[in-house]
Amino acid sequence: MENLDAARLQMAFTLIFHIVFACIGMVMPFFMVVSHYKWLKTRDQVYLTLTKSWQKGVAIFFVTGAVSGTALSFELGLLWPEFMKHAGPIIGMPFSLEGAAFFVEAIALGFYLYGWGKLPERFHWITGIIIGVSGVASGILVVAANGWMNSPTGFDYIDGKFLNIDPVQAMLNPAWFTQALHMTLAAFTATGFAVAGIHAYQVYKNRKVALHKKAFKIAITFGAVAAILQPISGDISAKDIAERQPVKLAAMEAHYNTEKGAPLYIGGVVNDKTQEVRYKIALPGMLSFLAFGDFDAEVKGLNDFPEDERPNVAMVHYAFQVMVGIGTMLLLAGLLYFVSLKKKKWLSNTKYWLLFVVLAPMGFIALEAGWIVTEVGRQPWIIHNIMRTKDAVTPMPGIVVSFYTYIVVYLTLSVAVTWLMLRQIRVLNHSNH
Repeated sequence: MENLDAARLQMAFTLIFHIVFACIGMVMPFFMVVSHYKWLKTRDQVYLTLTKSWQKGVAIFFVTGAVSGTALSFELGLLWPEFMKHAGPIIGMPFSLEGAAFFVEAIALGFYLYGWGKLPERFHWITGIIIGVSGVASGILVVAANGWMNSPTGFDYIDGKFLNIDPVQAMLNPAWFTQALHMTLAAFTATGFAVAGIHAYQVYKNRKVALHKKAFKIAITFGAVAAILQPISGDISAKDIAERQPVKLAAMEAHYNTEKGAPLYIGGVVNDKTQEVRYKIALPGMLSFLAFGDFDAEVKGLNDFPEDERPNVAMVHYAFQVMVGIGTMLLLAGLLYFVSLKKKKWLSNTKYWLLFVVLAPMGFIALEAGWIVTEVGRQPWIIHNIMRTKDAVTPMPGIVVSFYTYIVVYLTLSVAVTWLMLRQIRVLNHSNH
């Protein structure tokens, strides 16, 4: 395995794991504080039991996210020294602020975990909100740095040198808002449906039904609202990509030739050699409309770009189809949930609960597919149109050893987290409430 392949695989593998830990760590505190609020209002012991159970989950994912995120920060210097040499001074600000948000989150978590019966009730509850807000802020700041890689600003690139650096402009690059909005909603959708699915399974199995129904309602409300809003952020992102990264848009749709009134493809099998997409459903003019708000607008095709500046078309197209397909499914499930609030008899049907059990992992599959679209779609660039990925990789041999080491570390983390969460569910099911 060549150094570049090993470095890219290592980065991809570790991000695939970390993004799950990070998103759950961002979103679960909000479930916890809603349950805590309901306990303060109703003094229903079920909500206290649920809050204390969820706080343990928050603590577990905080630690796991911290460990996997720290490892990732070391990876940037280990695998991509040429990138960090130039990018570090430009996008150091969001990483520094992310560190500050992390410290605030850690302090608030300490107050929350050990504040029961020691802090005023209102202040104790507010520390839980601080955990959630600072967690989301951390995620947004990291995504801002990634947005800069897709839309590099805040410097002048003259004769191979990065001059006149403006770190604030770099952080507030044209892509940061659209990516941060899309990513935050995706985190709430994925985590909401995953947590709701776990509690739906307990209801389906007739275990602690009253408790798990309350937990399900809190989690699915967040997940459903985010899933319903997600297409709006997706539309904003698509229009932004059409303007800034037309080659990525062309790869997402496997659109080879520039044309007006370009069709939108649903599904399809890509053949990159013959430049065909077979077995797809084509919606005439829809790609032009989604990209530019005009059914007759011209959309650039892949053939407008040099062959060595195109991403892996099949991978980007399939990942995009998975993301959109699952996103649509979760949107419909979210609407179904809100309808079920009126149709109370649905809640006694085991198929209703089984549906949400099946949907539990889907949000995270869509989330991973979305990151594949973002990252693979930018290739061959690590900094869009400035620095190629192959020019940023370390020249040192032996990266394959690091790759296998990281696989072992992250798999161990995943096994540990899975065991801890299963143990938490068992403890919850054997609690007095």
